[in-house]
Amino acid sequence: MKYDPATNIQNLKQFGEFGDVNPSITDSSTYTFLTAQKMLETFDGTEEGCFLYSRHWNPSNKYLAEAMAAMENTESAWVTSSGMAAITTTILQLCSAGDHIITSVTTYGGTFAFLKNYLPKFNIDVSFVNICDLESVKKEIRPNTRLIYTETMTNPLLQISDLPALAAISKANNLKLVVDNTFTPMIVSPANHGADIVVYSMTKFVNGKNDCVAGAICADKEFINDISSVNDGTAMLLGPVLDPLRSSSILKNLHTLHIRMRQHSSNAMFLAKKLKEDGVNLIYPGLPEHPGHKLYKSIMNPEYGFGGMLAIDVGTSEKANLLMEKMEEEGVGYLAVSLGYFKTLFSNSGKSTSSEVPEETQKEMGLSEGLIRFSVGLDNDIENTYRMIRQSMDALSTH
Repeated sequence: MKYDPATNIQNLKQFGEFGDVNPSITDSSTYTFLTAQKMLETFDGTEEGCFLYSRHWNPSNKYLAEAMAAMENTESAWVTSSGMAAITTTILQLCSAGDHIITSVTTYGGTFAFLKNYLPKFNIDVSFVNICDLESVKKEIRPNTRLIYTETMTNPLLQISDLPALAAISKANNLKLVVDNTFTPMIVSPANHGADIVVYSMTKFVNGKNDCVAGAICADKEFINDISSVNDGTAMLLGPVLDPLRSSSILKNLHTLHIRMRQHSSNAMFLAKKLKEDGVNLIYPGLPEHPGHKLYKSIMNPEYGFGGMLAIDVGTSEKANLLMEKMEEEGVGYLAVSLGYFKTLFSNSGKSTSSEVPEETQKEMGLSEGLIRFSVGLDNDIENTYRMIRQSMDALSTH
């Protein structure tokens, strides 16, 4: 059967212990054993069928992890209390003092801050490169390099990473390729293009409601067993466990993700085309003139569209602030960070989600101070949304 992320989730048979159509929610931190031997085997990792303690595994988190692994076409998965927990757990499991990481300079501000400001205290060195320049990636490889880290679609410049090429570079040099797929769930399946580990902020599109914070790590069974080991597993020992009630909620929302991603994509494409016709300086990977458009088409699952993220550049942060305030007043959406919500969200990236990136680095990577990142919502009347954006722009141009 042809791989399809939504079909893989649909084919899961998950129901509660009493036949509930929704899996039962775990309401326990610890679990009983019928024999002392089973407890010993669970502690040493030879028994996988029993639950020990909810920081280690619990049924609700297991259900969600299975669904995320099915979506990503990986052997296994582990769910975390935030997207940053997924990122930091993965990196700290793979790297030790003295190791080296290669990463995209264009990345989420929190990730940038962790790599740039936090890892040096552990003597882990990081090289920041233009991830679209494969030669620059190769030049940074050292004997102590352990992994290449990137985002499928980078935040906030919406560059497209060449996952097959990066995977080839990684494998040729015995490195791990770690890919953040938060912007493009279902649209791109990084593991199918050679990624070793796929991380998510499930806070965003996966959950889609902006009512919780959560993350996921999708990988082979060996890595998931390693991070959850009671002896030296980063996830087990640092404890970024997701609350079971939230796991249950996200699992239900996951079953509508394919419908939502199509609508996000359709709405973003409509706005991108209309704003392009108006001469607005914009970035949207679904448009043919985007530098990564051809690459994106070659790695995407086309039935889910090009995604709900677009950006416009109005030149200065002052103009960006005025426009965002006007759009919120008009009813376009909300001036807020984050993404993947059913309402359209927008923010001035350099002053918000990328504010951890120094201004000189922002300039070097091509991040304009007037860049507004949009997470296009599930608007039923996207033509009206466009009219409100246009009215906001026109109102400001007359002043």
